Formats: sequence, C-alpha cells, structure tokens
Amino acid sequence: MEKITGLFVLSCALTASLGSVQKTWAAAESPRHVEVTAHRYTFDPGVIVLRKGQPVVLVLKSADVAHGLRIRELGIEIKVPRGGSTQIQFTPDKVGDFVGHCSVFCGSGHGTMTLTLRVVD
Repeated sequence: MEKITGLFVLSCALTASLGSVQKTWAAAESPRHVEVTAHRYTFDPGVIVLRKGQPVVLVLKSADVAHGLRIRELGIEIKVPRGGSTQIQFTPDKVGDFVGHCSVFCGSGHGTMTLTLRVVD
C-alpha cells in the first residue's frame, strides 16, 4: 500500500511540474504585440525596445494619410492605408539600433519621419 501511495504522490508531483514547464514554454513562444501609430510626421512611440530572438507582432496604424515603415536590416516592409492598420510578424535576430523610415510619401515632413527599434540581448 505504501508503494502505491508513494507512486501516486510522485505521479502527481511530476504532472504538476510538467504543467508549469509547458505553461512557461508556451509563454516564451507567444509573440509580443507592439502598436505604433503613424501620423504626420512621426511614429508614436518613436523608440521601441525589443529582445533578440523574441517574436514580435508589429501593428502599424495610420491616424491620417497612408504611411509605411521600412527597416532594411531587419527585413521589415509594411504599408498602412489612410486611417487603417496592418501588421507584420518578425523575430529580431541581431542586437543594435535599427532606424526605420516612412516608406510612403506623406507630405513635406516625410523625410524626417523615423522609428528606432532597439534590439537587446
């Protein structure tokens, strides 16, 4: 009887520990959602800090006219229609500061419209 009780307790402990490991693993796989609003002539927020290797869903929203975001070093190219939103999923694979630019002409301040993605370990 003691062997059966011991095996039952061991089985319960193992099941509980595997459940917590599975939850931690699932949480690590979930992408981080980041929302950015584009409006003449800024991105809000203007700087975003990300972790290398962490999947990201970047949601770009337009508050006025059509905009875009291009960050060549990270392979990001996204366009958003006037008043709309769109998203892209990516995983940063290198550390550093990466400056993105609006890729759709949006007026006289278009050339100064930037967003910095800071990727850290």
